[in-house]
Amino acid sequence: MPGADPTLSTVDRIKRSLVGLRMPRALECLDAVLRQVERGEIGTLEAIDTLLVDELTLRENRRIKTALVMARLSTMKTLAGFDFAFQPSLDRNRILALAGLDFITRHEVVHFTGPPGTGKSHLSIALGIEAVKAGRSVHFVSLADLVGTLARAEREGSLREKIRFFSRFALLIVDEIGYLPVVPGGGNLFFQLVNARYEKGAMILTSNRGFAEWGQIFGDPVVATALLDRLLHHAVVVQIEGASYRLRQHAELVPEHVRSKALIQPPPALPPRRRGRPPKIQGAVDQHVG
Repeated sequence: MPGADPTLSTVDRIKRSLVGLRMPRALECLDAVLRQVERGEIGTLEAIDTLLVDELTLRENRRIKTALVMARLSTMKTLAGFDFAFQPSLDRNRILALAGLDFITRHEVVHFTGPPGTGKSHLSIALGIEAVKAGRSVHFVSLADLVGTLARAEREGSLREKIRFFSRFALLIVDEIGYLPVVPGGGNLFFQLVNARYEKGAMILTSNRGFAEWGQIFGDPVVATALLDRLLHHAVVVQIEGASYRLRQHAELVPEHVRSKALIQPPPALPPRRRGRPPKIQGAVDQHVG
């Protein structure tokens, strides 16, 4: 450690130390804080506290910004920005309870189901952002992109490594299940990932299709049954029944039969079973355990 330079003033030495400690925010605020001390507005301890809090805030904001990019949560959707009044079918308190992130600790799966435009992706992103703020590792991906990535890894002989990559996140958000057709074999690839994360990591899934339609989505009723067996075992199902938020200003242009179309049916139930390794699946899903 170099000794203090006697030719520098105390303030200059502090500034040099802040530069050496890589504390740019504290350095930026130092002069203003010292003026407050000179005017008697704050004491010495308060001045130190102000500098440290400002520096920590800057670092935390940088951490969150970087983590959001890594999580692929580039679109800022927050719970504060969600219009609960537009979707009265949603229990606001239930959503806020999810924001407590206990479902991540319990390795549960949260399902947001409902017609397009009802806020499923918004809520999933908002919960992902809350998880990032809390220091949890998060990854956001659409089902089409996820299956495409797994299929490419399988062709290249790196499927095991890719599944390990997607399994390392505390929260994996899979968006838009049912919007685009799944490539042949995609259901089996998705199942391998779900099975690897089963009771080890939390997930959030959004879908505009009912669970009874998953056989069509994945092109294989047996694989769909196996998927649902794991994804509904420790699950929170949030069904949103409402109009499209994006079309709210043009509702009169949407045909009445579309506006009033029956929404997604309640999920089928699975027979209760013990926590642990899932049994072999042979038939269709009949019941659901919440």
